[in-house]
This record gives sequence, structure tokens and C-alpha cells, in this order.
Amino acid sequence: MIDGAANSVVSLPTPTLRTARLRLRPFTEADTDAIFALQSNPRVLRYWDAPPWKERGQAARFIARCNQMEQEGSGARLAIERTADDRFIGWCSLMNWDAVYRSAMLGYCFDGSAWGQGFATEAAGALLQWAFNTLDLNRVQSEADTRNAASGRVLEKLGFLREGTLRENCIVDGEASDSWVYGLLRREWEQLQSHQTTKVKLL
Repeated sequence: MIDGAANSVVSLPTPTLRTARLRLRPFTEADTDAIFALQSNPRVLRYWDAPPWKERGQAARFIARCNQMEQEGSGARLAIERTADDRFIGWCSLMNWDAVYRSAMLGYCFDGSAWGQGFATEAAGALLQWAFNTLDLNRVQSEADTRNAASGRVLEKLGFLREGTLRENCIVDGEASDSWVYGLLRREWEQLQSHQTTKVKLL
């Protein structure tokens, strides 16, 4: 966290969270191969804002950046394991935490084998629950490629509202694409959680 008045930096310990089917935990060096396999997969990165990785060193830098985020207090990025078999299936993150504006940015990425099973909604919901409880957030923002309808549905299930479109805000390998902007306010999240059928439960 960066305090605008005191200009001080406070670390933000990365949590370990558990849901009915998942475990979310800090990244370690042991995740290098798994994260490289995920981020180098063209199918997974089809609607990403950067091309698939080509070098294993990018995985090491990714994990180092996770540690840096923790030390500077700017957010948290968590590896996601399926508890049934301890398999790594993706990650989710809360970045750009601003303590003054009480805002942050949500992101996530999942292996194709985990698509369509509700894991993204479950994992992101757990991270949001932790963030709203811990960081005194008022607003969380996220973005999705306009061609990625599945990601848009995940955000809408979590209570996000589509607020606008960023036209051609990404250019990857010479291809320009648009992004939807989504926003979720604390009062909207609390209202959603008041309904038992949609309530996020941390174990």
C-alpha cells in the first residue's frame, strides 16, 4: 500500500483461501513449470492482452512479481489448486490496490481443462470476499475482451456491471481488440452475498 501523505510502503501478506473445491495460495518456485505451461498455451491466451510466453524465464519473472506485489502492498496473486487432486488449474489476482480511492483490479486465468465448471466464479468470489473484508474496498474493476463472452458471464455472476467499452485498447501480434469494462461496488457485493444461493463461503 502506498500512502499518499506519508509515502510509505506496507507489505500485504498473500492469503491462503479455501472453498468447497479449491485452494488458493501464494505462488512458489515449484509452480514454475505449471505457470509456464498455462501462459504459453495459445488457446488459453486467445483473448489475453499479451502473446503466449515463449521462454521459461517469463515464469520465473511472473513469480518474482507476485512476491514484489506482496512486499510493496499493491495486491495479491494466488495460485489455484483443485482440492480433489491438488492439480494447478490457474490463478487469480487483485492488483493496483489504492488505499486512498479504496479500489483494485481483478484478474484471472484458467487452464482449458477447468473451463465451464464454475471454478473461475468460485475462485474469484473467494478472493473478492477476502478483499472486501480485509482491504476496506469500495470498488473493484475488471476487464474482458469483448469476444470472450465466457469471462463476461463470470464477472456478471459475481455481481459486476458492464460499464463501457474500451475501443481497440489492446494490440497483440498486430491484432487490435476491444475490451469491456466491469465494475463492482461494495454495496452491490454485500447485497449479492445476502442471498444464500449466491453467497461465497470460505472454509
